Parts: sequence; C-alpha cells; structure tokens
Amino acid sequence: MESRERLSVIQRLHEWRVAHVSDRMFILILSLLVGFFAAVAAFSLHWIINQIVMLLTSSFEKTTANWLYLVYPVVGIYLTSLFVRYIVKDNISHGITRILYAISSNKSRLKSHNCWSSVIASAITIGFGGSVGAEAPIVLTGSAIGSNLGQLFHLDRKTLMTLVGCGAAGAIAGIFKAPIAGLVFTLEVLMIDMTMSALLPILVSCVTATCFTYMFSGDASLFSFHLDSEWSIERTPACLLLGVSCGLVSLYFIRMMGACESVFARYTSPHVRLAIGGSILSLLIFLFPALYGEGYSSINLLLNGRTEADWNQILNNSLFSGQGGLLLGYIALVLFTKVIATSATNGGGGCGGTFAPSLFVGCFTGFLFSRLWNIHQIGVYIPEKNFALMGMAGVMSGVMHAPLTGMFLIAELTGGYSLLVPLMIVSVCSYLTIIIFEPHSIYGARLAKQGKLLTHHTDHAVLTLMNLDSVIERDYLSVTPEMKLGQIVHKISRSHTSVLPVLDAAGNLLGEVEIMKIRNVMFRTELYQHFMASQLMVEPKATLTESTPMAEVMRTFDQTRADWLPVLDSESHLKGYLSRQRVYTMYRKMVADMSED
Repeated sequence: MESRERLSVIQRLHEWRVAHVSDRMFILILSLLVGFFAAVAAFSLHWIINQIVMLLTSSFEKTTANWLYLVYPVVGIYLTSLFVRYIVKDNISHGITRILYAISSNKSRLKSHNCWSSVIASAITIGFGGSVGAEAPIVLTGSAIGSNLGQLFHLDRKTLMTLVGCGAAGAIAGIFKAPIAGLVFTLEVLMIDMTMSALLPILVSCVTATCFTYMFSGDASLFSFHLDSEWSIERTPACLLLGVSCGLVSLYFIRMMGACESVFARYTSPHVRLAIGGSILSLLIFLFPALYGEGYSSINLLLNGRTEADWNQILNNSLFSGQGGLLLGYIALVLFTKVIATSATNGGGGCGGTFAPSLFVGCFTGFLFSRLWNIHQIGVYIPEKNFALMGMAGVMSGVMHAPLTGMFLIAELTGGYSLLVPLMIVSVCSYLTIIIFEPHSIYGARLAKQGKLLTHHTDHAVLTLMNLDSVIERDYLSVTPEMKLGQIVHKISRSHTSVLPVLDAAGNLLGEVEIMKIRNVMFRTELYQHFMASQLMVEPKATLTESTPMAEVMRTFDQTRADWLPVLDSESHLKGYLSRQRVYTMYRKMVADMSED
C-alpha cells in the first residue's frame, strides 16, 4: 500500500514537472542534485576511512615494525566480503568498468544499491589497510545517483547517459576539488561526447560538487604542495624522459594487474581467494607500511619534504625505520609491489579502485627518477618534489589513457599551474608510450575484448549502444520438414517475413523456405501435395547468435545482402529473426540522436 502511494506521488510530481518545467531546466536541476549528493558521498567516505585508520593505527610506534599490519588487512577484506555476499548480494568491483558497461550495454542503468554499497564496502577495505583507492567507488556511487534519479523520472537513454556523466564528473570534482578535471575525466575516460546539451549539466554538477566540498572540508587540498623552483627550458629532456618512464611504469601497472587478476580468477572459493589475497597483502604491508590504505600520507611526504630527514619518514613503522641509506631501494620496492598489493586486495574480496594507486605509483616514480638523475648528474639539477608531482600526472595518464585528466587534475589538486607546461610534456609522452603496447585503458580493456567499449567514433559508438535483443523479431511462423507445399502457402499468406524457418521437433533450425525462390511453384495448386518443406528449403545465408556484436551483424548483412537473418540461442535453437530494414532504421535514428547538439 505504501509503495503504491509512493508511486502515485512520483507520478503526480512527474506530471507537474512536464507541465511546468522544461526538459533542459529539469536536467540542470537534476545535475545540481547529483553534484551535491556526489560531494556528500565523497566527504562521507573519506571521513569514515580516516576515522577507522585513526582508531586502528594511532597507537603504533613509528620506529619499529607493527605486527598488527599482518592482521588488519585480512580482517578488512573478510568483513567486506561478508558485507558484499550477504547484504549487497551483487558484484560491486571494478567500479568505473561497471559504469562503462552500463553506458554501452545497459542503457546507462545502474542498480539502486550502487548509490551506497560501494561507499560502505570501500570504507571497510581501505580503513583496515586495503591498498586500493576510494575514487572509483565514489565515481560509481555518483554515477548510480545520476542514473537512478533519471530512472525515477523515466528519462530517455541519452539523458540518462548525461546524468551518469554528471555523477562521475561531480565525484571527481568533489573528491579533489578539481572541477575541470571532473569534466575532462568524463570526456576522456567515460567517452561521453561533450555536445552542448551534455556540457552544461556536467559543468553544473562539477561546480556544485566542488563548492559543497569546500563547505564540508574547508580550503585544505588533498595534497599540499609548494613549488621548489620555476620550470626552465633546460629541464625539457628530463621531462621527456620522465614521460617515457611513466609510460613504461604504466605498462607494468596494467600488465601486472591483469596477470594478478587472472591468477585470482582461477579460484572460485571466496575462502581460498581471501587466504591468498589476505596473506599477500598483509605480508607486503608489514614489510612496506607505505602500502597501507590509499597511501596519500606517503605522497604528501614526498611532495613536501625538504631534507633527507623528512623523506626518511617514509621508512617509519617498518623494519627499515631509521636506515636512510635504504630509502631509494625501499621506494623502488614499494613502487613495484603497490600493483600486487592492489590486486591482492580486490582479488581477496576487498573493494576499491586503481585511481589512487596510479597516483601513488606515479609520485614514487617521479621521486625515484629525479633522485637517480641528480645522483648521477646526468644533466641540469631537477627538483625532486616537482618531478614527484609530474610523475603522478604521467602514470595516471598512461594507466587511464587520459593525458588531459592527469594534467588538469594534478594542476588543480596542488595549485601547480606554474608547472602546466612540464605536466603537459610528461602526460603526453606517457600516453604516447603506453599506446604503443596497450590500445585501451585499464578500465576499457575488459570491455574492449567483448566489443562493448564505447568510443568517440560515432559509428562505433552507435553500434555499441544498439541492443541486438531489442530488434529481434520473435513473432515468426515456422514449418516442419514434412509440411506440404499447400500448407506452406497458407503459412506464407499469414507471415510478415519473406522467409519461413524449417524447424525440427527440438526447435533446431534445419533451413529456410524463401518466398521469392518458390514463386514458380507456389501458385500451381496441382503441385501442393507433391512438394514438402524439406525439398524446398535452403541453407540460411548466415546465422547470428545472441552475443554477436552489432558491428558484425551489420557486416554480415552487407556481405550476404540478406533481408532477414536467423538468431540462434546458446543451444542453437531459433530465437527469432533480424530484419535488415529494422536494424538500419534504428541505426539511422541513433546516429541522428547522437548528432543533435
């Protein structure tokens, strides 16, 4: 009864909105709400994480190793897996990949639990030491808020896609207080085209999220940074080489992440995955406490250190505490084990993203590069803090295939606009290096293998968005192999297709009776009892399956010049027919919709 009344209220609100508020204005109002809720989610998640970390680690001795590092991560992963398995009861990992899948294959529809489940799961995981980031869960949360608001008011797919982009952009803008980076992230990573109808709502969401984040947390940035010295043209070779190095580190990041995921995919038992992932993560954090959680405190140490004593604080809480001579080796080991720790966290049952790990690895890469450069006096002296900052932009650009996002995010995040030129050099060089080896980002690679990755190429994007299942014609008439010509003609008179499938008793497709090919006998009544379907049928020009990508469907129609093609299910039973005219009509309509400004 209550749900019926609630639906009635929503329906009346929807009717009032249609009558009094224009579509454009309504979308702007929704984008403002999405930005606000994304900011609330981002602030809440980081507050919860900080409270858990303070509760668990505030009493740790800085000068010695702490054995509780062997316990906390396993507990966190276990609690997260229980929460996901018994409360959420759905897969919430790979947050940004799930958004890309929703846009390309699920009409931009995300489940309602995604508005809160990722926040709780990632807070538990990261607070207890899971070596992942909170950004991807927040981006999924923001996008889910936008998607569900749109679904509530029965908005079309194109508008839903815009609201999903608003949620993602608002989440990035809110987390980092970086509105431009939020906008560019939506363009580069989610592949949402910036037409004027989408640009303004996303901008509104970014600005709203940023303003409310300032209200919630004050003026403090996530990372504090003070420029050591202005960039000079003499440092260009070092910037170019750092960019290439970041590209290669990004390649290692993506490949190692994929290899670790493959290892965990072999085990179906959650207990086995927990045992393996938890053991690896706990051991790595015990040896290298800098891997605990998001690692932002370590990033701030490298960005703000002025003396060796400052930078040596990276060694605190570890077995190497106080041994400054091991700093470079420690940083190199942390850099290369961070990806393994991230994979072990998610593979063991935790929840988190790769956004923060890419920033972490980038910062350590930039610092290590600059320190080695200066030690060996390769060229002009380069400030290590500045190059640690540029390394963050470089690895993020490579891992995400998003050079603009990396450049603007780091510039906004640290107020480092005076380093905009070297940030551009490093980001572009990293991207140009990684695309030689990896054509897709860490988020898009999984979907690209399935042909479900949306891109800015209009033709490819339309074919990706088209849903084969929605254009299958299931209202067809079939015949049996023994059916006489007279009965077939009677079927033809009632059929609206130009072919009749010939099916056996199990529903398997044996062949087709094409009307145009039997026209020489179908009007001769004296032959009606002399011919059977098995004698008149021909092999179909091609067959399709439920999983056939639309790009392949279009190629098949072009190659065979068929008007109708059969679609078979996984057991080779006929599911229905695809009409070339209907497919091309839908294609033209979607191209026109996407081209509207």
